[in-house]
Amino acid sequence: MRKLDYEKVIEILTGFISEKVNEAGADGVVLGISGGVDSATVAYLAAKALGKEKVLGLIMPYYENRDVDDARLVCESLGIEYKIINIQPIVDAFASQLGFQPDSRSLGNIMARTRMILLYAHANQLNCLVLGTSNRSEFLVGYFTKWGDGASDYAPLINLYKTEVWEIAKLLGVPERIIQKKPTAGLWEGQTDEDELGISYRLLDEILWRLVDLEMPKDRIAGELGVGVEKVEHVERLVRGSEHKRRLPLGPEVL
Repeated sequence: MRKLDYEKVIEILTGFISEKVNEAGADGVVLGISGGVDSATVAYLAAKALGKEKVLGLIMPYYENRDVDDARLVCESLGIEYKIINIQPIVDAFASQLGFQPDSRSLGNIMARTRMILLYAHANQLNCLVLGTSNRSEFLVGYFTKWGDGASDYAPLINLYKTEVWEIAKLLGVPERIIQKKPTAGLWEGQTDEDELGISYRLLDEILWRLVDLEMPKDRIAGELGVGVEKVEHVERLVRGSEHKRRLPLGPEVL
């Protein structure tokens, strides 16, 4: 993997957050706190950049589980204001009007888009910006909900791989139990990122860095990492298949 000066990266990220809030004439930022390392890291960066009084965290569970406790721990450790909003009644009411029973993926995407609506409702009311929490690993393989957790005004971690976020989280003082927990998008009970992606983040990041950033041939990547070329091809398919999620809608040229 690439070598970064993480102290310098933290300076860049906090400066970016402060600059964009000032440019927008906003009074602060709102972000979803899931109990995972990405949202915790963004919360710590925002509090460092702006001061805790300018950061609002929304904890928006569908299921009551340990993630809520972890999200609360993040907010209380930082001393930022937070709200807990149970999205289950909202999601279930919406799903009941579809005329069909949504599968787990569809329901999970409804959850993510419900959270987006709540974030922007608070941001509009409070004259705040919405900070996204997606990282580069998720972004490149399309592991986010379009117009859901992929929607934000700014995404401080979007150019950092998951393994790099872990390093930044350690330096910022994010609680160890949050850094060590299995990553999950919280789309359904028991779901984990690595199970769904079919690859560990550590291997995924090594492949992505070589495939996307260095544009290395697939067979060379496989050789360097000691994995089968089919694993590299799996990652390549994820990147290609999710290209539409990384841009605004396109249409054909008519002239």
